[in-house]
Amino acid sequence: MQKRIHNIIEISDLKDMLKKTGELYGQYPAYKFKTDVEGEFSYITHKEYRDMIDYLGTALIKLGLKGKRIGVISENRYEWGLSYLAVVCGTGIVVPLDKSLPENEIRSLIERSEIEAIFYSKKYDEIMKKLKDHGVGKLKHLISMDIEEHQEGVYSQKKLIEKGMKLIEEGDRNFLDAKIDPEEMQMLLFTSGTTSAAKAVALSHRIICANLMDIASVLDINKDDTMLSFLPMHHAFECTAGFLYPLYRGTTVAFCEGIKHIADNLKEFQISVMISVPILYENMYRKLMKGVEKQGKLDKLKKGLKISGALRKVHIDVRKKLFKEIHDILGGHVRLFVSGAAALDVETERGFNDIGIRLLQGYGLTETAPIISAGTDDHYREGSVGQVFPSLEVRIANPNEEGIGEIQVKGPSVMIGYYNNDEANKNAFKDGYFKTGDLGFMDKDGYLYVSGREKSVIVLKNGKNIFPEELENLVNRIDRCIRKYGIWKARQRW
Repeated sequence: MQKRIHNIIEISDLKDMLKKTGELYGQYPAYKFKTDVEGEFSYITHKEYRDMIDYLGTALIKLGLKGKRIGVISENRYEWGLSYLAVVCGTGIVVPLDKSLPENEIRSLIERSEIEAIFYSKKYDEIMKKLKDHGVGKLKHLISMDIEEHQEGVYSQKKLIEKGMKLIEEGDRNFLDAKIDPEEMQMLLFTSGTTSAAKAVALSHRIICANLMDIASVLDINKDDTMLSFLPMHHAFECTAGFLYPLYRGTTVAFCEGIKHIADNLKEFQISVMISVPILYENMYRKLMKGVEKQGKLDKLKKGLKISGALRKVHIDVRKKLFKEIHDILGGHVRLFVSGAAALDVETERGFNDIGIRLLQGYGLTETAPIISAGTDDHYREGSVGQVFPSLEVRIANPNEEGIGEIQVKGPSVMIGYYNNDEANKNAFKDGYFKTGDLGFMDKDGYLYVSGREKSVIVLKNGKNIFPEELENLVNRIDRCIRKYGIWKARQRW
């Protein structure tokens, strides 16, 4: 278990978080957008964003949605987060839906979660109107993030915000004074899988806030940072770490325009922090190294790494100067990449860290809101997903001779349970610990390593455990070696 490195703001619920941090960071930009003029940007401040949450929440209660289940589905945009917080900070229960789902699965999840209203972008216009017209589940209210005016059967989110502002000016305090029970289910998140296999994870304000405070206690992402939002916001990792955490810390967020635009967006928005998945960083690092090799600067890079390594041993860090060209390719401001959701290739992890861009791994699940452990500037080890967060306890259950067993966790950021699924809940916990289904081990210094999924492990006749994730990593390394050295030299090296 890690010790707290940084001071934190104690918060009891997300409404409390918005109030306390709004007083500190209100004048700073919460969201950054391109304008029609190249190099010029528009902003929404933290105060403006919090005001819009209050306006929208007030309008939702006026619509009769107090205590109801309200869905959100769209691409990443500030209106997604606005909808989420307007629901959970005084209106009802929010149900984020995967933006990549086909119509039949969206329909199924709306029915299963008993959604009565849903926020959505124009991409889902036809689907939502069809679902409402067909009387799917309890769905009654459609709220578009894009239309300027209310249309027949569809509310405009923009108009609802305007309505809420007028209601507050007239003295309506139903949302402003709404009390939050931090223990009650307020978020219903679906795990990945088919509609029948996907479990509905019940979370509360206390659970989310516990994770936010744990993140803040070990990772210094602050008001001076600009974060690129890339992973889908319905994903627990992005929702907590890429959406709620920046609001908690006064950070600015810019939305990625697509995977092809990441390099440009890093430069244009002057991004300093990004949260993503291993394949993105691995591809990014591979392209950087190909560029270095193409320019004939591979030997120069290797010499620089030797010099840097020697100087760092005596606590002199010149990496940003030595590798300025590479930093400039990434915009010149990137200082931290955080990777999660799968195993990260060690070569990529080492490569970015060697040139002065900290690349850390985190580990968690939707059921743990989501982060269980993460590396930090002061405590990180290659190949590890870091040390366990301060408020959590992790044990390795039934370890084999190599110390590998199931990772089990308990603490304040573990889910309430699976909604309406007693059998799954019975199987999910043991002695108060949540059974992650992941296998791993912990070294003597408390660094956690994830080996693979318990259900995926291959047991050989001699009892040896083989993990598909390790094989995949090995195949990728062989492939890179062949591309770099050619088939015959690669065979000699292996």
